[in-house]
Amino acid sequence: MRRREFIGLVSGTALWPLATRAQQPRRMARIGVLLVSGPELMGPFRESLHELGYAEGKNIQIEVRSAQNQLARLPELATQLVRSQVDVIVAIQTPAVYAAKNATRDIPIVMMAGDPIGTGLISNLARPGGNLTGLSGAAAELAAKSLELIPQIIPAARYVGVLGNANDPFMKPFLEDIEQAAPKVRLEVHEIIVRSGSELDDAFAALARAQADAVMIQGSLSDKLAVDLALKYRMPSLSTQNSAVQAGLLMSYTADLTERGQEIAQYVDRILKGTKPGDLPVQQPTRYELAINLKTAKALGLAVPPVLLARADKVIE
Repeated sequence: MRRREFIGLVSGTALWPLATRAQQPRRMARIGVLLVSGPELMGPFRESLHELGYAEGKNIQIEVRSAQNQLARLPELATQLVRSQVDVIVAIQTPAVYAAKNATRDIPIVMMAGDPIGTGLISNLARPGGNLTGLSGAAAELAAKSLELIPQIIPAARYVGVLGNANDPFMKPFLEDIEQAAPKVRLEVHEIIVRSGSELDDAFAALARAQADAVMIQGSLSDKLAVDLALKYRMPSLSTQNSAVQAGLLMSYTADLTERGQEIAQYVDRILKGTKPGDLPVQQPTRYELAINLKTAKALGLAVPPVLLARADKVIE
């Protein structure tokens, strides 16, 4: 059984890089980065570029634009990158990828998005076509798998809240995968869809009144505000981003950040050396990471089982 509640009201001109730049770009390459929030989700992207022979200020220049969790700003930020004639755009999370794709059909885009087929960004992982390629984060499947963690840390849990971001096209596959997975671990899902950070307090309050045992938070919702509210309402919290656990949420099960940063850099490198993005298959993660914030667990009065701690790749104490 599930219940759903709604809060509030429900072209660039750069040419493809020339194949003659097969070893290194002849001029300084310009990389645009479009973010929903901070750069944490990119992993060691800059370090990986350095390992591939790039040095900022020498043969590459990186321009970063962040919406600071204000998704309405993304289209203008994407347009700014197009106007500045960057050679490639790296777009992190589905709303940023959509903004970049709508801003240009010419400049190559390297994406990191949760479910690019389910959200309509591409129709084929093997040959995405057009100017878009990159990583499929598998975040919807990982969010569903994260539900298995809840009974392990809260054995009596029966009721979990799920906060979806109405402004994120990834919301639909995110919610669908969780709905399908919840009965397998005997959890009832209560979905709340928000349109802005200002609605998060009301969402947490509604879940607290309903006595939710835990809450799953979509990754494009504000980390800082979600952390504060989860602690305020003393609600165990999970996210699809491990940066949220670093910020103070309880747990996450996500794609490995190191692998993510390395692969984004490799895509950028191949594109700058002449490969068309539409010919590069979209990759899915092969390594995963469980993160647990023990400080948050202690603040909530939760004892993390040793077997779960032993599985964790990252423990914040």
